[in-house]
Amino acid sequence: MAETETSNVAIVSLYSNYLRNRLRAFYPFHPSNLLRFLSNLAAPFRSIHHRQCIPLPLPSNFRDSSMIIKESRVHGVLEDILEHVLLNLHSIEKNLQFWQSKSEKSDASKAYFMVFERGPSAFINETAKLLRGNAAQASLVQNLCQTASVYIHERVTVLSSLRYALATFLAQFYVEVDKIGEELVKDPQHKLPLLLVRLNEMFSILESSIGHLHAAHQTDSSVDGSYSIPLLFKKLPEINQEDSQWTDCEIRDAINSIYQNLQKLDSYISVLVTNHRKPRKITQYWIGYTCGAIGLSACSIWLLRHSSLMGSSDLDNWVQKAKDSTVGFYKDHVEQPILSIKDDLFETFKKQSIMDPAELELTSDKLHRMLLAFSERAKGQKFPENASDQEMLEIVMSRYEKEIRHPIQNLIGGELAEALLIQIQKLKLDIETAMLELDQILRANEINFAILAALPAFILSLLLIMLVRAWLKQDKKAEGRGRIARIQRRLVVIEVEKRIMQYQNFVEQGSEKDAQCMFGLVLYSLNSLYYSVKKHAEDSGEWHCLREDLIDLARPGLQTGYKLTVTSRMKRDYDCIVPMLRRR
Repeated sequence: MAETETSNVAIVSLYSNYLRNRLRAFYPFHPSNLLRFLSNLAAPFRSIHHRQCIPLPLPSNFRDSSMIIKESRVHGVLEDILEHVLLNLHSIEKNLQFWQSKSEKSDASKAYFMVFERGPSAFINETAKLLRGNAAQASLVQNLCQTASVYIHERVTVLSSLRYALATFLAQFYVEVDKIGEELVKDPQHKLPLLLVRLNEMFSILESSIGHLHAAHQTDSSVDGSYSIPLLFKKLPEINQEDSQWTDCEIRDAINSIYQNLQKLDSYISVLVTNHRKPRKITQYWIGYTCGAIGLSACSIWLLRHSSLMGSSDLDNWVQKAKDSTVGFYKDHVEQPILSIKDDLFETFKKQSIMDPAELELTSDKLHRMLLAFSERAKGQKFPENASDQEMLEIVMSRYEKEIRHPIQNLIGGELAEALLIQIQKLKLDIETAMLELDQILRANEINFAILAALPAFILSLLLIMLVRAWLKQDKKAEGRGRIARIQRRLVVIEVEKRIMQYQNFVEQGSEKDAQCMFGLVLYSLNSLYYSVKKHAEDSGEWHCLREDLIDLARPGLQTGYKLTVTSRMKRDYDCIVPMLRRR
């Protein structure tokens, strides 16, 4: 009976593996298919550049020496090694930062992550464990928090070890290229084999540094059923490594072995990072996406019930109403206000006014003549034609005050009646002036009312422009063009400065391995800054100076004090790094 069950299990396992492999073959983006595809694309002596990296520490006349063909091959190998290592470090760093941020959160946040942010299967499994638990509820929650801490710690440990080994390899590689670069130009026939042998040795050291991660991964129970591959770098072919002069065939074989080791390294790191990567966005927020899908489905069913497919005309009526409302909004708040503003600006002054300015001028002239005649009789002297109306009006009012003391007598035989008529004429002039100003105010208000009517459409247009501007600027990353992107680039400079100081501390403490790892992380941060700032520095005309500063920061033999001075100047002087508000 036991043998029958065992055979049945074996048959089921065989068919399940077969079906899984067949399905995997139809899924082009599965890690195994993707790695196989990339491996087939990678050809010897050919560099595939996905992004620009920080330059190698090679002399400028490296390509002008006598062994131009061999050096071009070696230069391609060195660039590929640098590029692939930096890309792998970027993948590791991105996932490691996520798990480190999770490890710093509270136990409740970790438990929430284990249950709700790892996908539906994890939610069902963890919920079933909680429901099946016989212990107290507090003990179950405590066990969940402990499991979450172990789960996160295991990923932080593996990715940290992988980053440590890869950063150390990058530092050793960069220092070796810097050390042998000048000698390779002077004596390429003797130094080229030495460089290839040294690269092969560095791959062997890297294999011993990260090979234990495979064994730990194989025995780890927290891995989600993923597969792994052993890391076995190819050794240099059996050639005379002591001979200072290699044949072209021997050089080709050595470069082939380096490329094969590089491909194995990419595959190994890709699998490890895939097994310990952070959850995808759709996995972390699967509850929200599920609720949205349910809501969208319910909305679709509701719309289907009211559509013409189900014999209902509600949807057509709503569409027609929405269309009419949109057209009405456009006419009331866009078309009519614009036409009104145009008419007010170009035709307002052609309309008939409430008060004719010519009549106002005639009333003013009449008042001036009346004041002039009254003042000449009152003073007994000749006044000039351009005499001030205000001065003559004071004479009228002074004479009016005297005449008003005996109103009846002076109304018949005095000048009181003439003074009253002058004041009436002055009142008429003031009324006509006020009416003219009122007419101008009313005309101006017509434009204001038209602008207010167009204000809703203007606000909607402004919001749309702001959304398009935010989408075009893409400020969330350091490659963007706005203030937030500048802040991100400045933070990268601060990270470079911090890691340079940590590197110096390790050197002073005599910790050579830690110092090499930190120098590799400095190179990684400099490469991130190099990639994110290049385009903006070229636009601002700062790229030549900034590139020289980045190369100086990457030099292994340069003093730490000078490097810190360079980073301080970069944070202060370069327009593509300093935030906009700080420059004012």
